[in-house]
Amino acid sequence: MSNTSSKAPIHLSRKQEEDRARADYARLREAEQEKTVRLRALRLAKEAADRGAADEAAAAKAAAKKPASKRRKAVATRLPID
Repeated sequence: MSNTSSKAPIHLSRKQEEDRARADYARLREAEQEKTVRLRALRLAKEAADRGAADEAAAAKAAAKKPASKRRKAVATRLPID
C-alpha cells in the first residue's frame, strides 16, 4: 500500500507538467499566429504601395517617352506647266 501512495504524487506532478507544457505550446502557437497575421497585413500593404508607386512611375515614364508631335508640314511643290 505504501508503494501506491508514493506513486500518486509523481503521477499528479507529471500530469501537471503535461498540462503546463500544453498550455505553453498553445500560448506560443497563438503568439505565432498573431505575428503571422500582423506580418501578412504589413506585406500586403507594402505590396499595394509598391504596386501604386510602380504604376505612377510607369505612367510618368510613358508620358516622358512620348515625343512631342512635330509633324513636318508637307511642302507643296509646283511643277512647271509646259
